[in-house]
Amino acid sequence: MDEKREIRVDVPVLARVEGEGALDLLIRDGEISELRLRIFEPPRFFEKFLEGRSYTEVPDIVARICGICPVAYQMSSVHAFESIFDADPGPWVREMRRLLYCGEWIESHSLHIHLLALPDFLGYPDAPSVARDHPAAVQRGLALQGLGNDLIRMLGGRSVHPVGVKVGGFWHAPSSGQAAAMLERLRAALPEAAELVHFVAGVTVPDDPQEFVSVALRHPDEYGMNEGGLVTSDGLEIGINEYEKYFAESHAPHSTALHSHYFPAGDAPHGAGRPYLVGPLARLNLNVDRLPAGVRENAEAAGLRFPSANMFHSMAARAVETHYAIVEAIRILESYAPSESPAVTISPRPGVGFGCTEAPRGILWHRYEADHEGRVVTARIVPPTSQNQPRIEEDLRRSLDAFGLDHDEEALRLRAETVIRNYDPCISCATHFLRLQLQRD
Repeated sequence: MDEKREIRVDVPVLARVEGEGALDLLIRDGEISELRLRIFEPPRFFEKFLEGRSYTEVPDIVARICGICPVAYQMSSVHAFESIFDADPGPWVREMRRLLYCGEWIESHSLHIHLLALPDFLGYPDAPSVARDHPAAVQRGLALQGLGNDLIRMLGGRSVHPVGVKVGGFWHAPSSGQAAAMLERLRAALPEAAELVHFVAGVTVPDDPQEFVSVALRHPDEYGMNEGGLVTSDGLEIGINEYEKYFAESHAPHSTALHSHYFPAGDAPHGAGRPYLVGPLARLNLNVDRLPAGVRENAEAAGLRFPSANMFHSMAARAVETHYAIVEAIRILESYAPSESPAVTISPRPGVGFGCTEAPRGILWHRYEADHEGRVVTARIVPPTSQNQPRIEEDLRRSLDAFGLDHDEEALRLRAETVIRNYDPCISCATHFLRLQLQRD
């Protein structure tokens, strides 16, 4: 690039992402001088209008934060309140919650792989164009997404913003017939999920290794999903109640969404913070040894190796997790029996509680303070996309440099959009109210 050449690439509205955002990129004298991922959706005040609400209302309210991953918001919230009330729903509820989460991973990952990411890597403008040349692949993706939605509906009453979850368990238990029918469908889909891993592994993606810190839940006995402690790829192991000591959000002037950073010394928010990665690639990087043998062997047979330092392997990680979620759902339903008591009795008491589960896009951390009646005094919700936003901006700089800044504006725009969509950002989830400090003379 000529030394005095200046090119400005504006992506005013990002296509194929949930929510509205934009990217500003200024290249001056052969270097990126400005790069801003702007989120301009207005705050939605979920944390604020939870205040004063009963714990019984919270799971259904937070489910409205996202239509793609409502289960994650419900699970993190019920765990937090149960920790305040010292409630143990028992093994049946625990397994059913894991089953419900499997449905969300299946539908969300299938949607992203087939409708949002594949067009980028196969060189098409959109999913209908992919379907013209790869109809079987897209049909498989839509079928898997529908299966995940139906699994959510079985336990949640409906697939979008489900209402079957409550603090203490579920409002109802699926019948033996419903469970048997779902088990049959999952078994029929298992070969398709295994083949999906091979199909995605065969898609050419940029070879773009980077250094980054992965953060995820880790459980001693199973693949991290609904329970566990927090671990990082640089050796940190903490309980979810210690999250605020090592992770902190801050306001970026160009965005209505907060940006999260990791503070390895445990001095958040006062020390030196750094970007970090949450989501399917981070989970596999930290938990590949927790996959069932068949899932791990299928991924290896497809040529996939984790841990991976290539962010573009996120799509493959989603495919592996889709396969895993179907295997796990089959395991749970093979021993299913309806419960006459799908929820335990809750006795509210005051206190502070924490919940952290793995949404499809990464860890979703909740903190609630409740009064003696179980009403919310304060609420804090940290979604995956706000945690990934500094990492996305760092990735954009590195990936565009590696791609070559001398490409024309259209090529740079496509590469930038590909990087952003690779994270499957849920922009609406990432916008919440900022603390305002106003000084008047």
